Amino acid sequence: MLWILSQNKQSLMNVKDVSVKGKYIQGFVENSFLDQWNKTLGKYESNERATEILKEIFLNIEESNSVSVSFTMPQK
Repeated sequence: MLWILSQNKQSLMNVKDVSVKGKYIQGFVENSFLDQWNKTLGKYESNERATEILKEIFLNIEESNSVSVSFTMPQK
């Protein structure tokens, strides 16, 4: 289970998938019968910075010994 606090600190989400879309990092939250729910977790100055954040999330997961992992999206 991956819990992410959004960049604006307004949402805490249990995400199933995290991806980079240009300058944005998006989290896949839920899939219903007719729709998918994706949420923007953060927006950064470049695709390269967004990719760095994705790598940080991965390292946080990799280093954790817990079933549940949390991550706070950086401001910049």
